[in-house]
Amino acid sequence: MEKNLLTDAGIAMKGKRKNKDIMTPAEIRKFKAILLVKRSEILGDITSMEAQSLRRQISDLSRLPTHMADLGTDNYEIENALGLMDSERKLIAEIDDALDRIENGTYGICEGTGQPIPKERLEAIPWTRYCATYASLLERGFIEKKYSFDESDYEESH
Repeated sequence: MEKNLLTDAGIAMKGKRKNKDIMTPAEIRKFKAILLVKRSEILGDITSMEAQSLRRQISDLSRLPTHMADLGTDNYEIENALGLMDSERKLIAEIDDALDRIENGTYGICEGTGQPIPKERLEAIPWTRYCATYASLLERGFIEKKYSFDESDYEESH
């Protein structure tokens, strides 16, 4: 069933790669640098959110809300921050996986089809595991996800 969907969508399974599809060492270094910068940014965001949350909790102890609406707002802000931190941690895991793929030589190859992922897609989502067509089939539920998080999850939360 999955192979028919891929064939119908115009994706060849595990075919030969063309020379133009092979990334040069310089391109791989460029993507590695992009991933490392993004990882560092996210770690900084998480650290900042955690510090703000801790400061808020300490200051809230000195001025407890007197109205139920204030309690609701405070709870919403805490839940929102926790959700953002969880999303960012998942993205760090995806970036780490992409860095592992660079190290083992599989970066830029769609994990669903075995075909090269276009460089334009990697520039937009450097941690992606899938080509756009395969990712679209995943999002529409035609193919079962192998991982609990992918770029479509990230796009929805940001």
